[in-house]
Amino acid sequence: MVWTTRLVNLFLSHRRKEIDFFMRHPQEVQHRQLETLLNRARETAFGQAYDFGAIRRGEEFAARVPVCDYDRFESWIARLRAGERDVTWPGEISWFAKSSGTTGSKSKFIPVTREGLQGCHMQGPRDVICLFTSLHPDSRVFSGKTLTLGGSRRLETTGGRALEGDLSAILIENTPWWANWRRAPRTQTALMPDFEQKVQAICRETVGQRITAFAGVPSWNMVMLNKVLEYTGKENILEVWPHMELFIHGGMNFTPYREQYRRLFPSDRMKYMDTYNASEGFFAIQNEPDREDLLLMLDYGIYYEFLPMTALHDPSQAVPLEGVRTGVNYALIISTCNGLWRYMIGDTVEFTSLSPYKIRITGRTKHFINAFGEEVIIDNAEAALKAACEATGAQISDYTAGPIYMHDKTKGSHQWLIEFSRRPDDLERFIDGLDEALQRVNSDYEAKRFKDTTLLRPTVTVLSEGAFYRWMKGRGKVGGQNKVPRLCNDRTYLDSLLAQESESGSVHA
Repeated sequence: MVWTTRLVNLFLSHRRKEIDFFMRHPQEVQHRQLETLLNRARETAFGQAYDFGAIRRGEEFAARVPVCDYDRFESWIARLRAGERDVTWPGEISWFAKSSGTTGSKSKFIPVTREGLQGCHMQGPRDVICLFTSLHPDSRVFSGKTLTLGGSRRLETTGGRALEGDLSAILIENTPWWANWRRAPRTQTALMPDFEQKVQAICRETVGQRITAFAGVPSWNMVMLNKVLEYTGKENILEVWPHMELFIHGGMNFTPYREQYRRLFPSDRMKYMDTYNASEGFFAIQNEPDREDLLLMLDYGIYYEFLPMTALHDPSQAVPLEGVRTGVNYALIISTCNGLWRYMIGDTVEFTSLSPYKIRITGRTKHFINAFGEEVIIDNAEAALKAACEATGAQISDYTAGPIYMHDKTKGSHQWLIEFSRRPDDLERFIDGLDEALQRVNSDYEAKRFKDTTLLRPTVTVLSEGAFYRWMKGRGKVGGQNKVPRLCNDRTYLDSLLAQESESGSVHA
């Protein structure tokens, strides 16, 4: 059914011209986005509080409106959740994406407006298809269904008439009726609240169907796919779904999972497309298969600003798109048609290209290890783990890391808790490879490790199979967009995981 792909390709040709336009005229498009946002919201309570009607340029916007995180913006969101109209965006908010994030247990309620739902959250997946069909016009992906593993149904009323729940549930609830015929499983199954029951239901419902693509977070899809193999007794997923050819993924770095997916899909026909989407919006898409960076999408009703991580506590240093440089680690700040203004979402990115603007996700503003001045970020960690795995034949299912504090005359170090899907041929050599790679990619870490000046060689503790899944389940964070916290500047996650493993007697040095 290649003709279907070609027909879709033809239908989306106009959208490809729009994408090409913002790639060639990025500043013009971003300035227009800001102008539109300010005009739409100038009569809202927030717009009047900061006199949006008097703002003409990005510099004025930055000078007048403060940068904020969720805690500083929460008072405005509380008014939205109570059903008040015209607070940060015209009208009443219909949905709130509930997210606990990965920096704490407190739930966040991110507004989702009708403009944001259609023009951002749902436009992103449409553009994924647009870019994919352009790259692969002979694909047969439309000859079957796309399997989606989303969050739970928990859509509940807030103080007004709005509904709140996982973003994936909001998207599924608003999927056009005509698109449901290409999606699996059934809506009732996709929105089941219990993750394990949902996976079992997906196995029963979809194993006999023609599935050609699937989408979601790599870690939870890995759990589901392994359950499918258990259910069917097959060796790999292509024995279950022989026509599978596309995985659209996002929510976390795919690198630690790449080899495991190659084992599940032993075919060069399998394609992978990375995306950068969150409860706050859809931001970027991988548009070149041989490059892992992502094209920043500039016309989704989002105005972007970027704060160098070296100036994290000085928001006046934030720059618009035209002020960014490659190789700098930035905290992402967004103003959007979902009613968020100069909102720091907690992610960090680095630009790999300025023409067009392309990024890679480097971590979280609050997820790092800097207990001894080493400033290790997630990007460093995953580059080092990749090098250690390649040197020892290892494959990692999940990991987290944090400090071992100095005690009396003992120097500090890092402890890594790792669950391997394939253990290294030599654990000591794996640790050496990890340590050496971290020193190559992070000069601060290298300085602290020089002759064991401040930091000793890291420690790796091997956890039992399924340890991270059991831990996340115990915290009520299974499925959806929940993610294992990779790095922490204290021992909160380490001690919790080690306590769980100690109770089961499963810790290995």
